[in-house]
Amino acid sequence: MAKLVLIRHGQSEWNLANKFTGWVDVDLSEKGVEEAKAAGQKIKESGLTFDYAYTSVLKRAIKTLHYVLEESDQLWIPETKTWRLNERHYGALQGLNKKETAEKYGDDQVHIWRRSYDVLPPLLAADAEGSAVKDPRYANLDPNIVPGGENLKVTLERVMPFWEDQIAPKLLDGKNVIIAAHGNSLRALSKYIERISDDDIMDLEMATGEPVVYDFDDKLNMTNKTKLGK
Repeated sequence: MAKLVLIRHGQSEWNLANKFTGWVDVDLSEKGVEEAKAAGQKIKESGLTFDYAYTSVLKRAIKTLHYVLEESDQLWIPETKTWRLNERHYGALQGLNKKETAEKYGDDQVHIWRRSYDVLPPLLAADAEGSAVKDPRYANLDPNIVPGGENLKVTLERVMPFWEDQIAPKLLDGKNVIIAAHGNSLRALSKYIERISDDDIMDLEMATGEPVVYDFDDKLNMTNKTKLGK
């Protein structure tokens, strides 16, 4: 049966700077580029091949996908970009240093904002600097859909239509799929695939540049999960 590979983008410049990133279009760091290339090499060594590739509209994920496919000699496969695979929107926290934010609001509060399933971060107003409402990537979206902040629950709700319409049918058809995206959009997918509880999802980590391979049966139930370690 089909295989699905999820890979969080390589380290970004704001991962390195310990900042909340969200929908801000931050580039990969030098280490992130190397992580993406190494992931592609591991995929090639494992013999994994893909029929379709998906990514977000943020360049750290797009570039990661391209490095992975180039290193595994699969740059030619069909590729789809969608905002539904974007990182969760961190609202007014975007651009703030995580350590400084923890010093201001407390470690527990920041941990809740970062990891909880249904707690929203402080929201970013639609007319605020850095709002995605006027970003050309989202010009075709109803402005009311463009978020000012998301939790993992909301992220899962916007990822699921894409899963149901695009990804699941291809897996059921026996096609292998790779998704290069972000820590929280991939945590949302993992929660659904692995049937992880709302409480336990707080503990799930997605390492940068580490491919996670899922196997499914013909009913799209997960039968195996493997990490291609760094």
